[in-house]
Amino acid sequence: MAEAATEKQAPAITLIEAITQALAYEMRNDETVVVLGEDVGVNGGVFRATAGLQATFGSERVLDTPLDETTIAGLTVGLASQGMKPVAEAQFDGFVYPMVDHIICHAARFRYRTRGRLTCPMVLRVPWGGGIRAPEHHSEANESIFTNVPGLRVVLPSSPARAYGLLLAAIRDPDPVIFMEPKRIYRQYKELVPDDGEALPLDVCYVLRDGTDVTLVTWGAQVKECLEAAEALEKDGISAEVIDVATLRPLDFVTIAESVSKTGRCVIVHEAPKTAGFGAEIAARLAEESMFDLVAPVERVTGYDTHIPLFRLEMKYLPSVDKIVAAAKRAVSHS
Repeated sequence: MAEAATEKQAPAITLIEAITQALAYEMRNDETVVVLGEDVGVNGGVFRATAGLQATFGSERVLDTPLDETTIAGLTVGLASQGMKPVAEAQFDGFVYPMVDHIICHAARFRYRTRGRLTCPMVLRVPWGGGIRAPEHHSEANESIFTNVPGLRVVLPSSPARAYGLLLAAIRDPDPVIFMEPKRIYRQYKELVPDDGEALPLDVCYVLRDGTDVTLVTWGAQVKECLEAAEALEKDGISAEVIDVATLRPLDFVTIAESVSKTGRCVIVHEAPKTAGFGAEIAARLAEESMFDLVAPVERVTGYDTHIPLFRLEMKYLPSVDKIVAAAKRAVSHS
């Protein structure tokens, strides 16, 4: 009876609600955690990720900033250098570019610059990716800008439960974390996410489905498409393993390599442009370290080398279940 009552008190929540839940948990339990960004206080953020936090924790811990991303980034780095744990929000992925100077030139270098005497325990939350019919600068998959930077962690959750656990881990991490949230699935589905403060490990891939014929490697919103593709492939007698990378930098290549050693084939799926997308790094590592395990060329299903098109063509640009299935079948056709 007690378990049934607990379940009623903790309904399934969306990914965006899991973000709010994680922020609230950590703010309750750590007074050094502060939230800042444009409209995050009174309005609760453009996607309502911080709804209710200012009313609960006050305007000194949930700060509405000017509409100035450069200032937000600089203030965040300054707070982190002085013993706070700031969680900043960039309203959209395309708004991070003015922040890059502070993030790359300062936040990422604190540990190196001071030979480990100082760290920069900050999180930059970035609503990320396409699929919501938004205008220019609102639908970009720009994770590879940060995966090339030593000193940064780059995390991309793909479900409510992983968003909750990985955000807790990111806030607790002593080094800067770029936390990119796939906005297309903010409210797409719900999961039971206990508000227990249990963090998930960073720097590891998650094997979401076992398989023997082909490995599907992806992150963010495309995890859903890859799982659906795996189900479609199963109907044709093809067993697909699905890996959610989750932390892009540092990359848990061991999990990917172990899967490919079993399946012999790999399809990498991401919505960023193909050229120099993070999938190219995974493909290169497979060529360097797992070439003799491969029985087929690595396939990539990605966005195109263009800016994401507006509205009518947006979903044509993004990886789809059909494109993933086709790539997997090409890989399996090699014996």
